[in-house]
Amino acid sequence: MEHVIFIAILSLSLSAFAFSCYRRLALVSVGKNEYRFDRPLDRLREMLVYAVGQKRVVSRPFGLNHGVIFWAFLVLALANLEFLVSGIFPAVSFALLPAPLHGALLFLFDICSLAALVAVAVAALRRTVNPPFEGARTFEAYLILSMIATLMLAYFVVNGVRIAQGMLPGTTATPVSNLVARLIMATPAAGALEQTGNVFWWIHAVVLLGFMNFLPYSKHMHILTAIPNVFLRSMGKCNSQEREAFQEGNSFGAATVERLSWKDLLDSFSCTECGRCQQACPASSTGKTLNPREMIHAIKENLLQNGAVIDKLSGDLQAERCVSLIGDGKKGNTKARALWSCTSCGACMEACPVFIEHLPKIVKMRRHLVQMEASFPEELLNLFENMEQRSNPWGMAPSERSKWSSQLNLRPFEAGKTEYLLFVGCSGAFDARNKQVSVALTRVLDAAGVSYGVLGKEEKCCGDSVRRLGNEYLFDQMAKETVQQFLSKGVTKVITQCPHCFTTLKNDYRQYGLELEVLHHSELIDRLLREGRLTPARSAETGRVVLHDSCYLGRHNDVYEAPREVLRKATGREVLEMGRNRENAFCCGAGGGRMWLEEHEGTPINRSRVQEALAQQPVTVCVSCPFCMTMFEDGIKEVAGSTTQVKDIAEVVALSL
Repeated sequence: MEHVIFIAILSLSLSAFAFSCYRRLALVSVGKNEYRFDRPLDRLREMLVYAVGQKRVVSRPFGLNHGVIFWAFLVLALANLEFLVSGIFPAVSFALLPAPLHGALLFLFDICSLAALVAVAVAALRRTVNPPFEGARTFEAYLILSMIATLMLAYFVVNGVRIAQGMLPGTTATPVSNLVARLIMATPAAGALEQTGNVFWWIHAVVLLGFMNFLPYSKHMHILTAIPNVFLRSMGKCNSQEREAFQEGNSFGAATVERLSWKDLLDSFSCTECGRCQQACPASSTGKTLNPREMIHAIKENLLQNGAVIDKLSGDLQAERCVSLIGDGKKGNTKARALWSCTSCGACMEACPVFIEHLPKIVKMRRHLVQMEASFPEELLNLFENMEQRSNPWGMAPSERSKWSSQLNLRPFEAGKTEYLLFVGCSGAFDARNKQVSVALTRVLDAAGVSYGVLGKEEKCCGDSVRRLGNEYLFDQMAKETVQQFLSKGVTKVITQCPHCFTTLKNDYRQYGLELEVLHHSELIDRLLREGRLTPARSAETGRVVLHDSCYLGRHNDVYEAPREVLRKATGREVLEMGRNRENAFCCGAGGGRMWLEEHEGTPINRSRVQEALAQQPVTVCVSCPFCMTMFEDGIKEVAGSTTQVKDIAEVVALSL
């Protein structure tokens, strides 16, 4: 009779599980099309390294504990499969395998069950004593941990009873189960082994099937979606955004879930809610409204709310009943203020163990606010007007763009006569402090005999800030003008001193058919030093130098070594590192268009980063970005008595010539 009951419960459980997964995952199809199946072998390799191998997870101290639970889960999936099959066909089990192989499996199951039990206890203790984020102590979290622990304990008792009954060999292959068998024989349960075994067998069955059916309705659905989500990750850096088609009747950006892509929606189901993104986020960690974890969770909640109004025939959401993604920050939406706090630094994406892409979603929602509702911080009105009318953030006359070089004998770029275009950028041409960097860079290039020219008054803003701020229409116009200008002048190689210009010309403009060899000045100077075309005459007098990694140079484009090598050769000493550096570096606070916005809540991001730099007691803070230069100089001015100077790497190299 029990056999029949189990078959009925198992059939119902598997059917319910399949139906629940279908209902949840079918919602993903509401999103816009996006192709994520190119380079399948590369994707498979990445999935094995990052999903199965848990590379990002174990890179953090507590991640190893999660890795143990995950790897034990994979191994014990075999044991649980045997458990379910033998529940239907009692004669079918791993005992039919050759004794050595069976013994090896028993040992593996025993050790993995113990490891999982210990790891679960550690996870529960950590969540209680030192939770990863505020609000992490939830009933759901403790329930899942309790269910996993119950499965492990029930497994040991069932095996212990079988050993005590002589149904399972009590060998060294099952050390933990052997110990449990001896404990059982020392208790009153020794007189009722069969009943004890049956009770714990059913406990294991009920908890296993309950756990399975609870997954689709909990945050632990990531157990099912995280591995495919890693497989479907962006195979390049998320350092650009998709273009929009500006045609009459089109809607722009994303205010409802059907305006996001299906991969965006799969991301929401794959979030493990580990809190790493919010710990890395400069806005979240300095008291701003933005919390990338909560934003992804809000998208999932929004999708689940709107799932009830999906038109089964067309797959479209009934717009009049659809809850907006942008609202008051309550269930299913994110505050607009939070979206404007993002610095587009990419730290959240770098930290995420399952490769959730937060930044593109934020930009899509910004686009909706700017282009569909004309709703954005008032400070941006002047910026957008200045960019549209005079192609620079300050609204300076285009004729002023070449004044920084009035005392220099710079040549205009001419295809076939000059190898590189030196793209000075708006900061390098208009900002008083960064003009000095432009002059220093030309000194370095001249000393190395580099063939370069400039556009002078004809140069236009690349449009980085307006694109990250969501004004895609304006960026589209600016990009088309610059692309046409570059093509007409035959520009193929570009030097930039600004990482924002660097990534825009290199990555964004590819969408407009312009393929350029773009070098950030740190990369070119590093090459010139290695080739012997540039030789320092002396060590630059900079004192102790600490380096700040620009987000758009480092995380967005993987340029980490070039600035360090340049500084080592120019100063003759090792570069000091901040606590958070390279891919884990903390933003200066100016990216994502935040350069043009004041911080009205929390601690200023640049102040937090300046304090981290000054903790190294440097004489010089070295940067490789005009925005970082501004943010660091402003931050250091607020520190009473500080004599620390801020220099660009080009200025340091110029001092060594």
